[in-house]
Amino acid sequence: MKRQTSRHYEKSVFILASPQDVFDYVDDQHHFSSHMTQPSWMLGGGYMNVEIDGGCGRVVNSHIRLNGKAFGINLFVDEVVIQHDSPYRKTWHTVGDLKLLVIGQYQMGFVIIKDHNGSKLKVFIDYEFPVFFAARLLGYMFGNIYARWCVDQIICTTAKYFIEDKSINNL
Repeated sequence: MKRQTSRHYEKSVFILASPQDVFDYVDDQHHFSSHMTQPSWMLGGGYMNVEIDGGCGRVVNSHIRLNGKAFGINLFVDEVVIQHDSPYRKTWHTVGDLKLLVIGQYQMGFVIIKDHNGSKLKVFIDYEFPVFFAARLLGYMFGNIYARWCVDQIICTTAKYFIEDKSINNL
């Protein structure tokens, strides 16, 4: 079931790898969230810790929790996997109370389509602005920028991994 959201961003990239290889890479939460686990300017020098349950974020109803700091403010989000269709699609959304600065509840995921000798990877996020007034104001100013940064980081990291993997294998 798709949530009603006020904002959407997606980006696609062609990767010279099978859908299964691409899925296996992005289905690993440590790869998918790597842009959040290192200090970055987008998080004001902060970063997030990723905690996964026994399902490792790879089965329906598995939980993925992120907590950390951005601009010195404590953040928390709990996500639950709602669709896991290897090697083509995975979707998850936020549940419960979350504490984020520029986006509120969201649904995120990826779709992989076989494309000639490779795969087309599409990563998307559907999101609301935060509920509280000050955060909502920040959301109007920076929510779209953050959503783009997040999706773009995932696309770039994945594409780079497969380019580097192929160049190493051709040595």
